[in-house]
Amino acid sequence: MSQPKRTQAIDAAQDVDTVEVNDLDKGIDAVEVPVIASTSASEPLVTRRELWSYYLYYNGDNGVGPTNYSLTLFLSLATSAGWDPSQGPGSTCTNSEQCVLAWGSGTKSVSSIVLIANGISFAIMTVLLTTIGSAADYGTFGRWLLLVVTVICWASQFASMALTKPSRWEVAMVVYIISYVSYGATLVFYVAVFPRLARNTPHARHLRDRLENQEISREEYELEESLERNHVSNISTWHSNVGYIFVLCLNLAVLLPLANNVLVDNYTIVLTNMYWVILGIWWFILQQRRPGPPLPQGEHYLTIGWKQIWMVLKQWKKLPFTFVYLFAFFLLSDGLNTTGTLVSICQNDQFEFSFLQSTYLGLAQAFTSTASTIGAWWIQKYWKISTKKMFAFTNVFTVLIPVWGMIGLWTTKFGFHQVWEYWAYNVVSGLTQAPYYSYSQTMMAELAPPGFDNMFFALFGLSNRASSMIGPNVIQAIIGDTQNNWKGFPFLVALCSAASLVIWFGVDVEKGRRDAVAWAEQNRPNAATSMHGEGVLPASRDSVKKS
Repeated sequence: MSQPKRTQAIDAAQDVDTVEVNDLDKGIDAVEVPVIASTSASEPLVTRRELWSYYLYYNGDNGVGPTNYSLTLFLSLATSAGWDPSQGPGSTCTNSEQCVLAWGSGTKSVSSIVLIANGISFAIMTVLLTTIGSAADYGTFGRWLLLVVTVICWASQFASMALTKPSRWEVAMVVYIISYVSYGATLVFYVAVFPRLARNTPHARHLRDRLENQEISREEYELEESLERNHVSNISTWHSNVGYIFVLCLNLAVLLPLANNVLVDNYTIVLTNMYWVILGIWWFILQQRRPGPPLPQGEHYLTIGWKQIWMVLKQWKKLPFTFVYLFAFFLLSDGLNTTGTLVSICQNDQFEFSFLQSTYLGLAQAFTSTASTIGAWWIQKYWKISTKKMFAFTNVFTVLIPVWGMIGLWTTKFGFHQVWEYWAYNVVSGLTQAPYYSYSQTMMAELAPPGFDNMFFALFGLSNRASSMIGPNVIQAIIGDTQNNWKGFPFLVALCSAASLVIWFGVDVEKGRRDAVAWAEQNRPNAATSMHGEGVLPASRDSVKKS
């Protein structure tokens, strides 16, 4: 690495408050560990237009098309093409759990096929994120990567116009997988941008100046910086929910007057996609350049990701709380994502794959999501509640939702058997799961080493979007054997409960944040050579004290 770059990195690290660490194992008497991350002075200040374009992208990228409508259309075509196994080919189906299609040398239920499609999607995302996720930290690759996956998602949504016959259910499955994978990738690479934005807002810069001038304490700085992250995260999530409301209302202008048109569902997906295109394009125009270090000599964008992830995984002893969180969130996301898919399958059966009913239910969730996201932020800001406690509150309901579904094993009076329960589910989900997404990514932002955002958010995305290879495969096997969708809920209760307990008892955010900042300062000078130091932080943090 050239001397000027190393000098810049060292100079940047000197203007921060520090704590002293005694490393007995390494024989190092004292190591200066920064409390806050240095940011390059060349990084531009976030402008109001840039921040609004960031919010508007998420407003359009609200998931209505790729997750809701595409799944409903896929389910509808597959069920129309299937037959009742008790009556044989040529018969009609009444619901997806007792409807089969030719699959390999035999048959599979439509519910199982949908879960298999989700499993395939998560497997593809795993390969995608591990291959190029970390590479997004270098140069401007992350900026172009988000553009490419966004365009792929837009194209797949427009391709829904070709899905007009039950015989095209296999094509619908492919389109759904492409839509789901590209949509999941847009979320990962979009969210990876926000820590860098949050570090460069005028308020964040002002906080740094006050800390360096010793006008505020280290503890006060850490609290206020965390609140600033939560502010950007919550407002962007709020915008996503506002977009969710607006696009669903907009779709009623198509769904109501064209209710008897055979292509009304396809038109609805196209309209939803156009909304995202119109709002999302501005981020790629107004985003300012904040490039990472150049790609190391001799490395390639398609291989460096695997090398970086391997090197980072070897650092787990130096970043214990970061990796405990990633592991637990892997299980939690698996449970939550699979629960959402299973409830959606039951819901579509209940309402006979109606886009109109799906829109009404979506509006119920969207209104409550919007209120809860901004409400949670106000509550957190007023009472100065930590991110971890806010996240833990949402996790309680992540467990209770599959618990409610499990009750349906023993009675049909409730447990996702009645119409009113799906209205209740969408309301409760909006009130509790919208803040879940906001606080889960803020937790990751606090535990990720600054300057290595895409690398760690790729692992976070792996835990979030690409984690669900366990749940869908287990659940589809259970449903395939029992022909009962509700048999999958007990497994999901156990999965979500275990993950929530690990996060609450096993993750210390304050210590994890300081470990992450120290690791970043140690390794930032080596980033351009793709060589991460073996580290100077001890396995134990008991020796940390304020200097």
